[in-house]
Amino acid sequence: MASPVRRARAAPGFKHRNLPLLLLQARERVIGRFRPLLNANGITEQQWRIVRALLETGPLEPREIVAVCGISSPSLAGVLARMEELGFVTRERLDHDQRRLRVSLTAKSRTLAVRMAPQVEAAYAELEGQVGAPLLQRLYAVLDELVETLEPAADGDGGA
Repeated sequence: MASPVRRARAAPGFKHRNLPLLLLQARERVIGRFRPLLNANGITEQQWRIVRALLETGPLEPREIVAVCGISSPSLAGVLARMEELGFVTRERLDHDQRRLRVSLTAKSRTLAVRMAPQVEAAYAELEGQVGAPLLQRLYAVLDELVETLEPAADGDGGA
């Protein structure tokens, strides 16, 4: 049986609840369902975000991966280097501008994604079974609207 959740109120002196904290708590509840299967397949959360993004969009430049995946630029450099070592991505210079890179998936990462797809979909089905399809669809819609409406904030710690 799930433990009862105590809904937080806004702290004295604040009119609003701590939205960044609430979103982080929700994220942890969701990613916790996927973490075991990522670990079992030898891929980190950040690496999987990049694989999924490249599967959905095709090759991207590192600055685009930063924007899509929410990984800081300094962290991304190390993640991509490790992914290249593992054979998950290739990085190639653009012909028209040698300063720029394009990151692409390899056959190895595509095979991994195909192998993981049924496990990932099963985790989503379990989540949907617990919260219900209508709530999950509303959540997707609200999050899509929030992302589309809000401009990216300047880098900061995000802990308001």
